[in-house]
Amino acid sequence: MTPWDQPGRFWRGNLHTHSTLSDGILSPEEVCRRYRDEGYDFLALTDHFVGQFGYPIADTRPFRTNSFTTILGAELHSGAMQNGELWHILAVGLPLDFAPTNTPTFRPVPDQETAAQVAQRAVEAGAYVAIAHPQWSGLTLDDARALAGIAHAVETYNHGCAMGCDRPDGFHTLDLLLSEGARLNLCATDDAHFYEPDHFGGWIMVKADANEPAALLAALKAGAYYSTQGPELRNIELAGESLTVACSAVSSIIVQGQGTAAKAIHGESMTRGEMPLERFRDSPWLRVSLIDRAGRRAWSNPIWR
Repeated sequence: MTPWDQPGRFWRGNLHTHSTLSDGILSPEEVCRRYRDEGYDFLALTDHFVGQFGYPIADTRPFRTNSFTTILGAELHSGAMQNGELWHILAVGLPLDFAPTNTPTFRPVPDQETAAQVAQRAVEAGAYVAIAHPQWSGLTLDDARALAGIAHAVETYNHGCAMGCDRPDGFHTLDLLLSEGARLNLCATDDAHFYEPDHFGGWIMVKADANEPAALLAALKAGAYYSTQGPELRNIELAGESLTVACSAVSSIIVQGQGTAAKAIHGESMTRGEMPLERFRDSPWLRVSLIDRAGRRAWSNPIWR
């Protein structure tokens, strides 16, 4: 599925944000106001689901308007990665009564659920689940494999990690998992805490019939969205051994595939590009990146051939 095959329109949203319910510096109401006034259509407030904060799932329903909605969620932590630190798992679409994990602080403790167990429980509760900021976390490929058959996506751009420590990336993790056959999408987020310039830098554009939580969640799980820092992906058409991209004005259109398979078109104010796919003959998947003149990027979800 690609978003351009689906009915509806595109809605702009951020899936990863924090408030004073955990380690952010703004109240939930003020966080929602800022995203709404910035022109976002929806927001998931995802505070840290940790005992020291009271295992919060922010009830943002009172902050919805006729033109702005919210999806309930949290950033889950349970089980140790190979580096000995706790997992970070983004879960969007949780119920308010989602049962707490045994996570009193940000340190692993005995008898915790594993990352796979808590992620599976979130999926069964109706959530869209993403592996959060792999580069920032120091996630290994062996770590990531534990969620490869459970999660919907890998968080491949995290604006807070970009601005705070120059570790924004998850593409290496995603591409290796794709090449092992995992069917995962990707997402760009803010991870905003508002104590540094970590907001309004990466978001998703979801294609759905309505800007309401159930429709947005269904589209997220189906992969009917793309991720961006500003450029618009207007269409991707795969026909035979050629791929055509339509977009807002950019200076680079790049197609990536398995291993070293990659090809780019460069120019000025390009709004369309056609790419022969001979280089990708042995790649079961493709994904598209755009770069505009200001260096801002957009990314498609993987397209399986």
